[in-house]
Amino acid sequence: MQNGTWLTIAVYVVWVLIIIVAGVYIASNRKPSSAIAWIMAIIFIPVIGIVFFLLIGNWRLNRHRRDKQDHVSAIFLERTEGLHLASHPDDWPDWLPTIVTLNRNLGALPMVGNNTAELLPDYRGAIQAIADGIDTAQSYVYIEYFILVDDETTKPIIDAIGRACTRGVKVKVLSDHIAQFSYPNRKGTVERLRSMGAEYLPMLPIQPFKKHYRRPDLRNHRKLVVIDGTLGYIGSQNLIADHYHQKANIEKGLHWKELVCQVEGPVVREVEAIFVTDWYSESDELLLPAERNVHLGEIVHDKLDCQMVPSGPSFENDNNLKMFAALIQNARRRISVTSPYYVPDESLQMALVTAGARGLDVELFVSEVSDQFMVYHAQRSYYEELLRAGVKIYAYAAPTILHAKHLSIDEDVSVIGSSNMDIRSLTLHMEMMMLVHSKEFCDRMREIEDSYRAASKQVHLEDWLKRPGTEKVFDNLMRLTSSLQ
Repeated sequence: MQNGTWLTIAVYVVWVLIIIVAGVYIASNRKPSSAIAWIMAIIFIPVIGIVFFLLIGNWRLNRHRRDKQDHVSAIFLERTEGLHLASHPDDWPDWLPTIVTLNRNLGALPMVGNNTAELLPDYRGAIQAIADGIDTAQSYVYIEYFILVDDETTKPIIDAIGRACTRGVKVKVLSDHIAQFSYPNRKGTVERLRSMGAEYLPMLPIQPFKKHYRRPDLRNHRKLVVIDGTLGYIGSQNLIADHYHQKANIEKGLHWKELVCQVEGPVVREVEAIFVTDWYSESDELLLPAERNVHLGEIVHDKLDCQMVPSGPSFENDNNLKMFAALIQNARRRISVTSPYYVPDESLQMALVTAGARGLDVELFVSEVSDQFMVYHAQRSYYEELLRAGVKIYAYAAPTILHAKHLSIDEDVSVIGSSNMDIRSLTLHMEMMMLVHSKEFCDRMREIEDSYRAASKQVHLEDWLKRPGTEKVFDNLMRLTSSLQ
């Protein structure tokens, strides 16, 4: 046998061994669809497939960061023991207690009562409200955003931070390390914060020479503000102008529509717990707040029961995915989902399709246009199945990008926060959502959804099936990429 033949055989043997080893390794604790996608990539484009898997195939943070999350979660579980009693579960729908327990087991935080919440749908109005809140701070302000830019739009908040520092208030700020490179005035923003006296740290930095390395698309996507442990802000809005300073967005007239929630009461301590965890992860400084007692006699039945649910690659489970799926599966009458990027896990898609087939009133709010080509086309590939099941899809009219992220279930359960219903938010990004039980709050959420519907174009099945063939090709091709996680 010639040397060339032996070499060919050796190459094939090595290739087969690589596939077998990769198959066993990749399939371990990974969703079948994701494992199959990676294995197929390695089979058909072995060199590129292996390189990409080594770069982005690990879907959890390193052991050190996960250990920190476990440590803080154990502390929160111990310190919040019994706080769930300061709520009124007798008023909940019969299916909600098990979901509250699920969230507690996964995210370590309980459902607590005696809260108030206000929805802030106006972009600049939300920024001004946060600035006004910072101006009331007496002790500390914690700020954490995926994107944080000092510009004309965010000026009220940046100026309020300066005033707080001048008063002697301790201000700590976190923002995503990679996201800061994508927008203008990155260094100027950080320098100004530090010059005013605020402490700033980047989240999940990629700094190989400082031993900070990880899969580059594992990101911290959370948005929150905590003021003195009594006032908080959460939601979908980043701290940046509503066109994100992107030339293409400005030329097209694109602007982002968001939803922020201002909260007061015991749940603010849970928002603070999420910041404390992230600050500890980046600095080794554990900012545990003083413990507070909640007496059952203080329960006010016309206030909200709220529970914060943190999720992301520092946890061993996809916390938000499990909560979303459980809520949709348990809904009895109505489901409204708002997600700018809808590229769901199979379980979520099936839950919505099944809900539609069960005869529930199910609606999905998305955007008519998008700033992300791949996600935009991938999400469209899911529409036909939803429409055939009776799910109503509303596309918010251009040039607005509907970027809010929330759900409302039946008449009295709502969820609002930072998480999209796409693979990245469900598995790869650090996210946070707030579960709320309150008919009044759900009514206010429904008013927001009504305004979306009035500004949207409904997608009808017969028209959708007639869309151009090139669009169908892109939709289906981009869907394939969603499994590579």
